[in-house]
Amino acid sequence: MSICPFIRSLRRRPGDDGGMNKLVTSSAGSGDVDVLVQSLIDGVQLDATTFHVGQYCGRWTASTAGRALGGFHLVLHGGCWLHVAGQQPLRLEARDGVFMLRDVPHRLGPDAIPDAVPGSAMAPLGDPAPGATGLACGFFRFHGALASLVVGSLPDYLVLRAGDPALAAVASLFDLVQAEHPPTPDTPSPLIARLAELMFFYVVRHAARRADIASGLLALARLPGFAPLVERMVHAPGEDWSTAAMARTAHMSRSSFYKHFSEASGQAPAQFLLALRTRIAAQRLHGGESVERVAEQVGYGSYAAFSRAFKKVIGEQPGAFRRRAHAAHARNAPEPAGAVRELDERAKNRDARAQPSAGSRLQ
Repeated sequence: MSICPFIRSLRRRPGDDGGMNKLVTSSAGSGDVDVLVQSLIDGVQLDATTFHVGQYCGRWTASTAGRALGGFHLVLHGGCWLHVAGQQPLRLEARDGVFMLRDVPHRLGPDAIPDAVPGSAMAPLGDPAPGATGLACGFFRFHGALASLVVGSLPDYLVLRAGDPALAAVASLFDLVQAEHPPTPDTPSPLIARLAELMFFYVVRHAARRADIASGLLALARLPGFAPLVERMVHAPGEDWSTAAMARTAHMSRSSFYKHFSEASGQAPAQFLLALRTRIAAQRLHGGESVERVAEQVGYGSYAAFSRAFKKVIGEQPGAFRRRAHAAHARNAPEPAGAVRELDERAKNRDARAQPSAGSRLQ
């Protein structure tokens, strides 16, 4: 699905040292940067499924954690508290939403102090019961060659606030969700799942225009000094992308480029290139291309070098990855257990960069 450009870009402020001007937010923005960031977001494919849709009364707790998937919680009526391990409780009101981009321990409940007791079961939605909290909860599976790099640029979770004027269009999506009344909480609702996908893209687009993206692919793409380089690397991963070549493309000295690129991406240029190439390779292997052809496409002159790099990031040899993908297709499964949807989880402990961990409140 496509999203109209809605990104604030950055401009340079003269006077900074090291050959890289300081970058600050600007309402004017650069069209080229906007297009690049938007194209990266559009490249994220996801499938949403509902977990349960209904209402809780009395003592209760709900969570989508522990399944190695992203998740969402939409508050349809009433209110509740979000508890994320290591963070302060967060109050959620009617028509607020939480989008868990990674599988972090969390739970929802009626009180600011978390209750370990499971409590009552979810009842069908129907008319709101007195004091009840209506919820639509489900899961996300991310796909796409660069999906894990795009999602990895964002916090562990994003919070959608009903009163945020920048997200006013989401109100009509909530209206459609609230109009759905599955007969039982566990009845799948494809319509709610698709509406949650639309909300996800609105929220991610809104987050991408903020200046507090700490590091990663989106942080690089937002910077006019690096955006042309990122675009070329994404479209031509097989070129000779030495640090010196990257610096020339960015019109910077090698030392200045290394410093500023590492600060923006959260990792050294060579590590970023490794992550980019292997994720593109994984997507192409998953699509059925041969290992030898993919190795050449992403810049590796030998099978051995490609296999070492691929295993370092993905966790298995490219041939094994491709065979499992082929077997999954033969079974009519959407993906193998080790396919692209797991790349973020399997590679995050191998990436030597700082992930933004705190949730972002979109207010």
